[in-house]
Amino acid sequence: MLRAVCARWAVFAVDGGPRNGPVPWRKPVTFGLSFGLTLIALTWITSYLRVGERPRAALLVLLAADCVVEVGGITLPAWRRVPSRLNTETPFDTAGSMTLAVGGGVLVVLLTGCALASFRHLPKGPAGMARALRSGFAILLVASASGAAMIARGVVLTRTGHQQAAYHSTAPLKPLHGVSLPAVLVLPAPAWLLSRTSRDERARVRIVTAAVGAYAAAGPGAGLRAVLSR
Repeated sequence: MLRAVCARWAVFAVDGGPRNGPVPWRKPVTFGLSFGLTLIALTWITSYLRVGERPRAALLVLLAADCVVEVGGITLPAWRRVPSRLNTETPFDTAGSMTLAVGGGVLVVLLTGCALASFRHLPKGPAGMARALRSGFAILLVASASGAAMIARGVVLTRTGHQQAAYHSTAPLKPLHGVSLPAVLVLPAPAWLLSRTSRDERARVRIVTAAVGAYAAAGPGAGLRAVLSR
């Protein structure tokens, strides 16, 4: 979070522009960091999934390409000083919004495939890693679902002539989406770190389970707080 804030201010200091609203640099910077870290995490954790090397390589190539499309599709409108998602003001803007929507759908499909692979066969790795991976993918799918819900609601409002309302309609789900997204990066880390300690397997599994429970509660808690604060 601190890195994201510092990066936003650095970009703002160089290029200027609004920090909030539908056309800030905050969104492309956040997307760049989030997608970059998520791709790095997926490259690492998919090594624990029981899939062949070729399917895994193909999956990672598709994920990388989709990440580039999503971050590029968010960054280009920021350069043009126009909103990115839900923007149908011109044919070019509409094409950009549709590309982002399709890219989001592809991402959901790929992540769902990873999640299914983790549940179909017990992942490899140290004690607690299988639980961390399965939980991380499950929570990541919640992030994907909340993102899809935001886009769907925004599209409906845009199509019915409520453009400004569409830009603000995503606010209640943003905390849930933002908190859930890094789960696949955060949860496997304790399992890996604990494997470097002298704790026995049962203790490590208990610690990982506690971390999963705390993280699983954080997403809905953030969403509820956002709703109550409105």
